[in-house]
Order: sequence, then structure tokens, then C-alpha cells
Amino acid sequence: MQDILFEYYLTLKALHIIAFTSWMAGMFYLPRLYVYHTTVKSGSEASEKYKIMERKLLRFIMNPAMIVTFIIGGLMLYANNDLLMSGWMHAKLTCVFLMAGAHGYLSKVRKDFDQDKNTKSEKFFRYLNEVPTLLFIAIIFLAVLKPF
Repeated sequence: MQDILFEYYLTLKALHIIAFTSWMAGMFYLPRLYVYHTTVKSGSEASEKYKIMERKLLRFIMNPAMIVTFIIGGLMLYANNDLLMSGWMHAKLTCVFLMAGAHGYLSKVRKDFDQDKNTKSEKFFRYLNEVPTLLFIAIIFLAVLKPF
């Protein structure tokens, strides 16, 4: 199995990049939707529209893309387990797990909005919007430069 996966390693890598890119698109957009959602009145037509957009973004794009990112990443590590000996990979995986934590937090916030229980400000979500960006930058630099 490991030999077969290694034979298709570059294909796995391409699929991993596609899934990760899709996940990141959602991670960049969902906090922005929350910024806009805080500016409308709970229960309004606009609020209900944001709820639908947020739910669909998570359910149909972000969650599947994150799952595929983890599955293919795991297959790549299994195919080339020497990567686990590298410090840069440990740092990258730490950032990826932090990104998954941010994803989980964004999912929790969506439930708060869905129940009209959000207590966070527009400013809070503007700052929160930077977390996935900073993690994304770290992940890319670690994966490309392999600094240690």
C-alpha cells in the first residue's frame, strides 16, 4: 500500500493542494461574512440570508475540504513517513491543527449566529479574520522553504 501511494505521491500532493486551497478560501471568507452579519439586525431578512450563506459555506465547502486535506495529508505522510523526522513538518502540522481549531471555533460562532446569540463585535471578527491568514502564510512558508 505504501509503495502504491508513493508511486502516486505527486498526484496526492496536487489533490492535497486543491483541497487545502478550497478550505482556505472558506477560512478567509467565513469571518468576513461574520463581520457583515454583525451589522444587521437579528431576525431581519439580511440576517437570515447570512445564516444560510454561512451554513452552506461550512457544510458544503469548508468541512469537506478540511476532511479531504487531512485524509490526503495523512496518506502522503504514510507514503513518505521520513517527513515526520523533519522539524519543519512538526511546525507545519502544529499550524494545521491550529487552523483546524480555528475552523472549529468558526463553526461554533456560526451556531451562535444561527440562534441569534452572537455577542461578538464587528471589530472582533475583523481581527479574527487575520488568524487563518497568518496560519496560512506560516504553513506555506514551512512547506515550501523547509527551514529546519
